[in-house]
Amino acid sequence: MLLEVGRIARPHGLKGDVIVELITNRPEARLAPGSRLVTDDGALEVVSSSPHQNRWIVTFAGVNSREAAEDLRGTVLRAEPLDEEGTLWVHELVGSRVVTTDGQSVGTVEAVQPSPASDLLVLEDERLVPMTFVVATSPGQVVIDPPEGLLDL
Repeated sequence: MLLEVGRIARPHGLKGDVIVELITNRPEARLAPGSRLVTDDGALEVVSSSPHQNRWIVTFAGVNSREAAEDLRGTVLRAEPLDEEGTLWVHELVGSRVVTTDGQSVGTVEAVQPSPASDLLVLEDERLVPMTFVVATSPGQVVIDPPEGLLDL
């Protein structure tokens, strides 16, 4: 299974560099020299990368002109999941039953909404639960320890 980790926004300069907008919290792993990112048209190998205004300037092997970089505009970049202990994946959370630490069922996760302070679990009744209150997960279930009043409608 491949995860979407970013998208090529546009060319940068004349030598084939591109601006990449990442949606990963591990840019150093995803954009390390030698890393391979998969696209619908094949794999791209990272030659170099550097941060630039909340995005990244990336040089891919074989992309040596502005025209070649322009052809990559809008390309979705995917990669294998990083094997890290305790990682929560959105696709594993969506559809999970949410229960409190005392076993009370509070709903089902419909989506995960990014937020600067903490990503939010979006329940089917549109209530929001900050991920900071998740204390455990197992296949198909998320256990939360919310403060009093958080889940009141």
